[in-house]
Amino acid sequence: MNDDSSSTWETTPPTGDGPAEPTTRFSTSGSRSSSASYGEDPAPRFSKKKVKKKQPFWKELLVIFSVALLLTVVIQTFIARVFVIPSASMETTLHGCTGCVNDKVLVEKIGYLFHDPQPGDVIVFRGPPNWTGGKQPPNFITGTLQDLGSMVNLSEPSGTDFIKRVIAVGGQTVECCDDQGRVMVDGQPLDEPYLNFGGGPRQQDSFEKVTVPAGKLWVMGDNRNNSADSRKHGDPTPADGAIPISNVVGKARVIVIPVGRWGSISDYNPQTGGK
Repeated sequence: MNDDSSSTWETTPPTGDGPAEPTTRFSTSGSRSSSASYGEDPAPRFSKKKVKKKQPFWKELLVIFSVALLLTVVIQTFIARVFVIPSASMETTLHGCTGCVNDKVLVEKIGYLFHDPQPGDVIVFRGPPNWTGGKQPPNFITGTLQDLGSMVNLSEPSGTDFIKRVIAVGGQTVECCDDQGRVMVDGQPLDEPYLNFGGGPRQQDSFEKVTVPAGKLWVMGDNRNNSADSRKHGDPTPADGAIPISNVVGKARVIVIPVGRWGSISDYNPQTGGK
């Protein structure tokens, strides 16, 4: 094999009386010569550090938005959710009147995973068909966007969610009224200090005794004569005005907006006088 390059080996013999380590040099024509001695460290190697490129702002914004959306979905699905009071049926406990700033309330969901709603609880629930006229609730994404929009007055509430107070539970009887115009549960008059009659006489529409079916709740508004509640949706029978416990979204705990009305929402039990 022909090779245009030539190599030369040189060995320097030891000198003097003592032993010495030989030094060997190897050179190749056409290339840079190098030398090495035993015991010497090789030349250090230097590596360039890779500089991480900064992500474009729009990518960072997309990540932040995605994380925020995921947290919102988790919180609203399993923990709590903000609802807008859509009507005046709970005045003056909750504002939803024409011309006023509608209250936004925080509805807690966790508690009802361990126990059923109790008399006096103010609850948010999905209206059954006989409450909504057959209107279907929006899907989760549409509903979430609609809820967020209603919080900043950019859209109306869905119209399929309602907020009322629990008056009686499954197995109890409810009727109105006694000789003092009070609702009775299991034959006993209720103590309802939260009622609002708009400055008029404390007089309610009467209705016959109804036995609340098992697994359902009889609910009524605090603005008693301006509330389409279990009394108004008894179709085909009065007992059908009760709503399924499975439709309950959660318990209204706190008014969060407007700030001037911030505070807890009373769950005064009318059957026990608040005890």
